[in-house]
Amino acid sequence: MATITLQNSSLMEVTILSNTFIDNYMPEANGEFVKVYIYLLRSLSNAPVSFSLEQMADRLLCTERDILRALKYWAKQELIALDFTDSNKLCGIVLLSPDGQKQTVSSVSASRETASAADQPAVSPASASVSVSAPETSTDEASVKQKQELTPDRIRELKQNEEIIQILYIAEQYLGKTLTPTESQKLLFFYDGLGLSADLIEYLLEYCVSHNHKSIRYIEKVAIAWAENGVTTVEQAKQSCSRYSREYFAILKALGITNRNPVETEVTLMDTWLKTYGFSMEIIQEACSRTVLQTGQASFQYTDKILEGWKKKEVRTLDDIRSLDSEHQKRRQNKKNARKPAAPASNNRFNNFQQREYDFDEYEKHLLNQ
Repeated sequence: MATITLQNSSLMEVTILSNTFIDNYMPEANGEFVKVYIYLLRSLSNAPVSFSLEQMADRLLCTERDILRALKYWAKQELIALDFTDSNKLCGIVLLSPDGQKQTVSSVSASRETASAADQPAVSPASASVSVSAPETSTDEASVKQKQELTPDRIRELKQNEEIIQILYIAEQYLGKTLTPTESQKLLFFYDGLGLSADLIEYLLEYCVSHNHKSIRYIEKVAIAWAENGVTTVEQAKQSCSRYSREYFAILKALGITNRNPVETEVTLMDTWLKTYGFSMEIIQEACSRTVLQTGQASFQYTDKILEGWKKKEVRTLDDIRSLDSEHQKRRQNKKNARKPAAPASNNRFNNFQQREYDFDEYEKHLLNQ
């Protein structure tokens, strides 16, 4: 087979695409979504970086709706963050590097009005610059990230370990493919950084794959959660999974969903409700019931909005919810009363004479005496 030589004639005008993105994000993404993400990276190389969705759609030969759909997808993948105005119009995009760095694209205009025919900049020159800032991570997150950074010598040493060799082989069997360098390093991190045993890592792979989750990012989230919760044995992992599985399926049932497992985005939302918000199951099930009642369907997004609102109002019990409902009803009644002033007597042509007043009791007596 002939050897093909690939050369780059210019070292200028280069857009760098992270290997982490290629290995972990790109395979699962729609091709149009990947195109939008790469265009955003390309935009970072130029200043100013203000543009409209209309301009972006014209450049990529697609619709503005396609652009918005792609942006929302990458926001869910936590590769970008979207900023909106009070009128719910997109006004800014923040690129979050897969490696943990945070790159800001300032004021990416989403409205057609910002891109005028005279090519006026959508924002001032000061705000149109591209800035790179250090990620805002907690101490625990920084510690985890530091543990992930295995030295080349340590990686070579670990790959000589019989347990590691077995783990990598088992992982390829479960995932049904040859591991990428990133995936191999993640597994080494589980073993050396998080301190998970070989048996526990094998069960980790079995558990995730059996629930239709083959993404190394999802597997890593579960591994870190186990480590943070002090899970060190397969038995403890089974107990932890059983508890959360019961809660997941109880929530699905409350939304009217049966005969299927939750998908990754649903698990992420449910973890937010259970762990981040710290809501009890009765609170979550109440939100689910209201979702079905109001929308007639199982909408995780609608339920999330309800619970997010309750979190902001520091709801902890069903009594707190009843109190909020009562206050809401009072406000609605007050507004309703304020909107209904006493109607003045009409003086139109159908009501322009003195109305007769009858005493029906007297009239009845009069009729009976006749």
